[in-house]
Amino acid sequence: MRLLAAPGLLAAALAAALLMFLGLYFILRRRLTAEEKERRRRLAVNASGRIADALVTGVERVTTPGGQPCHLLHYSYDLNGVAYQAAQDITALLESLGRDPHSIAGPASVKYLPGNPSNSIVVCEQWSGLRLWPARSLRPAG
Repeated sequence: MRLLAAPGLLAAALAAALLMFLGLYFILRRRLTAEEKERRRRLAVNASGRIADALVTGVERVTTPGGQPCHLLHYSYDLNGVAYQAAQDITALLESLGRDPHSIAGPASVKYLPGNPSNSIVVCEQWSGLRLWPARSLRPAG
């Protein structure tokens, strides 16, 4: 009954508990790395993106300010009369490409978000817009 007599004290105690909980949440929560943010972006575009034709113009190896190597896949595509040129960091996807990244060039497919067409990908963990080259015959000629 005494708590009901002092509603201001109860409100202050609840507010203090809420502030302590929020403070601990922000201190202890897991911070996403840049790589994880990029992975989540790729998967989101893959999940809800539309597909269009693109042209891969090449892969460039650059060094980040932290000294790490980075592979950028450069590509272009046209949507509704608007030309887009973009680059995608494919460093985390190099092993799944199955080929030398510097040999990648030519026609491809791009996935983009309809509400933001400049948010696009050519490859991700679950999808690839890279066109496969024709398989060479393993039979001897003749």
